[in-house]
Amino acid sequence: MVRHNAENERIKHRYFQYLCEAKRYSSQTVDGVAQSLTRFERHSKFQSFKKFHRQKAIAFKTYLAMERNQSTGKPLSKSTRLSTLNALKAFFFWLADQPGYRSLLNYSDSEYFNMSEKDTRAAKTHTSRSIPTMEQIRTVLDIMPNDSDCQKRDRALVAFTILTGSRDGATITLKLKHIDAVNRKVTFDGREVSTKFSKSFTTWFFPVGDDIEKIVTDWLTYLKQTLLFGPEDPLFPTTKIVSTQSVGFQVDGLSRDHWLTASPIREVFKKAFESAALPYANPHSFRNTLTQIGEQLCCTPEEFKAWSQNIGHEKIMTTLTSYGAVQPNRQAEIIMSLNARPRQDNSDTISLSEIKNLIRNRMMRV
Repeated sequence: MVRHNAENERIKHRYFQYLCEAKRYSSQTVDGVAQSLTRFERHSKFQSFKKFHRQKAIAFKTYLAMERNQSTGKPLSKSTRLSTLNALKAFFFWLADQPGYRSLLNYSDSEYFNMSEKDTRAAKTHTSRSIPTMEQIRTVLDIMPNDSDCQKRDRALVAFTILTGSRDGATITLKLKHIDAVNRKVTFDGREVSTKFSKSFTTWFFPVGDDIEKIVTDWLTYLKQTLLFGPEDPLFPTTKIVSTQSVGFQVDGLSRDHWLTASPIREVFKKAFESAALPYANPHSFRNTLTQIGEQLCCTPEEFKAWSQNIGHEKIMTTLTSYGAVQPNRQAEIIMSLNARPRQDNSDTISLSEIKNLIRNRMMRV
């Protein structure tokens, strides 16, 4: 059974290099593109890309609509189908301009990978996501064990995430030298820390409670004074596994190595929330929690701009549009309270247009 096409592999390698070097895509994004191309090749029985034509794109769309997720057995989501088809559309558009393919492929044929407008709108619709509350996060931290080195690390990891809003990809690359507990800040140096788009920025501890901050500072003290970690050692080291003749492999404290991927962090969160009998909240969802707190605490555009920068966003609209959605239950509370609020005399109120102008002018100064 054919499992690959050597000619296809060579041109794919060139395309992946183009995405990395010219388009500046991350390795994770390129991996997603590679999976989409492999899915198409399997469907076409690994025929040469030189034999591509619009009917193959149409047939693949039909196949993709019927394909099921191997893990759940459910049909692929529209968002998965859309990302797969968009990756293929971009690839074949690029391919039509490459030597050896120009005379065989048409740019317009790549358009046949488009989903219908209806399905595209459905794929881009964002459903309401479960966002953990501070009460839930505190419950999780309260019941997490704190005896062994690994347990101390895991508990501090959850506390650190809500204290700083750090992305899990950045967290695994942080070193002790990046944390300044005295000034209550974290330096995300894009040269050493795996931040989004390799940006460098500074985050000061969010005001989420002295109890949560103490968990993190206690962990820092334990690393430095008990485990004798230095500035270049990881903030959250991997578990040390040793081999013994009696019981085989077993945990033996912590190593001095960084995690290679963020998967172990997500496992820590999953186990912690399951132990608390709460719905799983991934590390990234804590950034939504922080945004909701900021929306309630900040009283001026300048304050929310500072809050947004503390999350690592250059533009305040990124915080509002990507993380600032009002949850349905809170939306209902706000609307009901407005309905019950007594009507005021128009002479004492400010118009919506005036509010917009005030915010716009203030934001331009910020």
